[in-house]
Amino acid sequence: MLDHIGITVPLSRFEEVVVWYLAALTPLGYSKQQEFPGHGVGFGPDRFNITFWIGAKEGENVAATHIAFRCSDRETMEKFYAEAVKAGGKDNGKPGWRHQFHPKYYAGLVLDLVGNNVEVVDHGVPR
Repeated sequence: MLDHIGITVPLSRFEEVVVWYLAALTPLGYSKQQEFPGHGVGFGPDRFNITFWIGAKEGENVAATHIAFRCSDRETMEKFYAEAVKAGGKDNGKPGWRHQFHPKYYAGLVLDLVGNNVEVVDHGVPR
């Protein structure tokens, strides 16, 4: 199941892009739900469903995609990570806690063969 997706934009255009998405997504019921000033903004219908992220990075050619898949347990997430690296992906965040997002956020991240950031996350809550 898809959990969230994110894009990276040049830091020099970050605020402009955030304002544009805020206007464009309002009719869909999305609003700014979480913010890391100057670094990232999460949009969604409420604070429990932040499904679209915009991140900022220095430079002009920094466009990248982040996609996160949801799973229901840490064992499955760890199997994803092991298989993805074994198949040629590059570590971008070993399996572990990401408490900066919320207390039960357990995830692993791998860059795919062309550099997209792929994450699998267990939120530690029954679905």
